[in-house]
Amino acid sequence: MYDFAIFMDWIEFAVRWLHVITAIAWIGSSFYFIALDLGLNRSIRGPADGEEWQVHGGGFYHIQKYLVAPEAMPEHLTWFKWESYATWLSGAALLALVYWLGAEFYTIDPEKLSMTAWQAALVSAAFLAVGWVGYDLLCKSPLKEHPTVVMLVLFAGIVAASWALNQVFTGRAAALHLGAMTATIMSANVFFVIMPNQRIVVEDLKAGRVPDAKYGAIAKLRSTHNNYLTLPVIFLMLSNHYPLAVGTDNAWIIAALVFLMGVTIRHFFNTMHLRQPRPWWTWGATAVIFVLIMWLSTAPLFDTYEEAEARALTPAELRFASAEGFGAAADVVIGNCSMCHAREPVWPGLLWAPKGVHLETEADIAAHARQVYLQAGVSHAMPPAVMGRLDPVDQAAIVNWYRAGRAGGG
Repeated sequence: MYDFAIFMDWIEFAVRWLHVITAIAWIGSSFYFIALDLGLNRSIRGPADGEEWQVHGGGFYHIQKYLVAPEAMPEHLTWFKWESYATWLSGAALLALVYWLGAEFYTIDPEKLSMTAWQAALVSAAFLAVGWVGYDLLCKSPLKEHPTVVMLVLFAGIVAASWALNQVFTGRAAALHLGAMTATIMSANVFFVIMPNQRIVVEDLKAGRVPDAKYGAIAKLRSTHNNYLTLPVIFLMLSNHYPLAVGTDNAWIIAALVFLMGVTIRHFFNTMHLRQPRPWWTWGATAVIFVLIMWLSTAPLFDTYEEAEARALTPAELRFASAEGFGAAADVVIGNCSMCHAREPVWPGLLWAPKGVHLETEADIAAHARQVYLQAGVSHAMPPAVMGRLDPVDQAAIVNWYRAGRAGGG
């Protein structure tokens, strides 16, 4: 049991790092090709839809775009797909590691909906699937002839999903799942729409047929959707580091407003790539939305200290709270951590607990058993260096308690 938590922490680290690397590659290529397409010089003559000269890394690049396809199949053709697939697969693995296997701590909020870990995982997967199916049906509906209407309906669906997720999951899990649902839509766009349409065009070229322009138009529309959804997904993926964004009753509204900020920012840069007058108003709109988010997040705590003490412990919390050595470990945590990790911190300059983690009550400490173990038991990450390292005896108390709790659950 002692080695399992450390092993899983390193596995999560490796998968998270893989997810970050592949996401950077995918987002980079998405941003580049949208900028390239919007910036093409279309005043040229010839079969190409547009061209552009670029300079980078000591060399010049001459790029041409064919609206449908060139006359013949190029000998060398580079596909852009694995970045998307690897990002989604690594993200799904990370979701399973943290929010499915760790559902008792990170996903389930008994005060919202009582369920088991496997039920939480099932609800989680269902949200991802329903999000894609709903979006795909919307894009294939008669509304597809009106892109602006499609985006408005999509935003309404995102708001509804944000509210629904916050009714069943913790604030942290709700924000993460909203991002994961959106990322699933983006990756599914590549797998189910963009790539199949491009393959049809390639097969037509190989067979000597003239490709139908509709396939490229459909792929481009989905690619544009992906471009506008990217920034909100990045924010939601990082949201668990900011409790004011996910730890309040208004978290579902904040998450929805984040999508609007993403649209305004992308609109500015996409317009800039078109070499049109820059819509500086978008930065004003973004600032107004951000200020509104700040105002909505002014209540960082769900409960008071008294309410936390009165709250019934979940089965996972009860297991650690009743484990051998809990009293000694709790004394160490409260004596060294609660001045910062409190509902009303006493450490100068702190208005709320770092990362929204409270370590004042039995339920608090039991709910964060794994973090306490990894941050203060087997490493010196906490307390901060300014407060000095924990005494080895105190670290041992935390380690022994956590091992006892894990054994009790096994």
